[in-house]
Amino acid sequence: MLPRDRLDQITSRFEYLEARLGAALGPAEIAALSREYADLRPVVATIAEWKRAEADLAEAEAMLADPEMRALAEEEIPRLRARLPGLEQALRLALLPRDAADARPAIVEIRPGTGGEEAALFAADLLRMYQRHAERQGWDFQLLELAETELGGVKEAMARIAGEGVFARLKYESGVHRVQRVPETESGGRIHTSAATVAVLPEAEEVDIDIPAADIRIDTMRSSGAGGQHVNTTDSAVRITHIPTGIVVTSSEKSQHQNRANAMAVLRARLYEMERTAKDAARAADRKAQVGSGDRSERIRTYNFPQGRMTDHRINLTLYRLDQVMQGDLAEIIDALVADDQARRLAEMEG
Repeated sequence: MLPRDRLDQITSRFEYLEARLGAALGPAEIAALSREYADLRPVVATIAEWKRAEADLAEAEAMLADPEMRALAEEEIPRLRARLPGLEQALRLALLPRDAADARPAIVEIRPGTGGEEAALFAADLLRMYQRHAERQGWDFQLLELAETELGGVKEAMARIAGEGVFARLKYESGVHRVQRVPETESGGRIHTSAATVAVLPEAEEVDIDIPAADIRIDTMRSSGAGGQHVNTTDSAVRITHIPTGIVVTSSEKSQHQNRANAMAVLRARLYEMERTAKDAARAADRKAQVGSGDRSERIRTYNFPQGRMTDHRINLTLYRLDQVMQGDLAEIIDALVADDQARRLAEMEG
C-alpha cells in the first residue's frame, strides 16, 4: 500500500512552495525554494496521475450498476486495472529518498593504475569516452587539468561536467576500470591487463564547504606539457595543498586565475565528499556493497578489446559492442545501474 498521508503531505508542501515563490523573496531563499519545488514537481505529477487513474477506476466500477453503461464499464475496467500497477511502481520510485547531491555537476578524476604506459593510454581513452558521453547528453564538459605522457597517455585528468542530473548518473562510474587488449607498446601481440581509476565527486559550492585561508598553501609553478615541455613562459600553474588533510590539487592551464579557481573547485569537491561520507556512517560501512559506492579500490568494469566485450561486474551486465561504448554510448549501462540501485533501495525500504 502506498502511504496516502505522505502523498498528501508532499502535495501540500508543493502547493505551499508554489504560493511562496510568488511572494517577494531574497535571492538565497528563491534559490533554495526553487530547488525543492523542482524536485517535488515530478513527484506531484505522478501522484496526480495515480489518483486520477484510481478515481477513473472507481467511477467505472460504479457504472457496472447502470445497465446502459455496463458494457462501456466492462471495457474500461481491465484497461484501468492494468495501468495502475505501473503508476504505483513509478510512484514508489519517485518516493525513494534522493541523494542531495544528485542534481549537482560532477568533478571526474581519472588516473592510470597498474599497467604502466598502457594504463595511461587507457586512462586517455576513458577521458575521451566521458567527453563523448557528455556531448551525447547535451552536457557541458570542461577540462580542469590534464597531465599527459609522451605517447599521449594520461597521468592525471580532471573534468567538470554540468547538466541535468549529471552526478545522479555519473556517480556509478567511480571505481577501477580494467582493460584487456594488445597495447600499442607491445610488439609481440600479447594481450595485457591494465587498469585506470575513476572518481566522480559532486561539485561543492562555497556555502557547502568553508576553507579558511590559513588551511591552504598555494604554490605557483611553470606549466608543462607532455614530456615536460614548457607550454608557456609564465609561472601560471597552481598547486593548492590543504594542510589539515594533506590533499594536493594542481591545475596547469594558461590562466593562473582560472587555475586557482579550478583547483579550489576540485578541493571543495573532495572535502565535500569526505564530509558526506563521514556524516553517513551507514553509507561508509556499506561502501563496497553499494552500486555506485564511489569506492576507488573496487573493480567495477572490464573492457575486453579482442572480444569487443564490456562487462560491468556489479550487475553482471555484458555488452558486445565495445566500440560504441568507447564512443560514449553509456546510456544502457547507466540505465541498468540506476534500475538495479532503485530495486535494491525499494527492497530495503519495503522490507
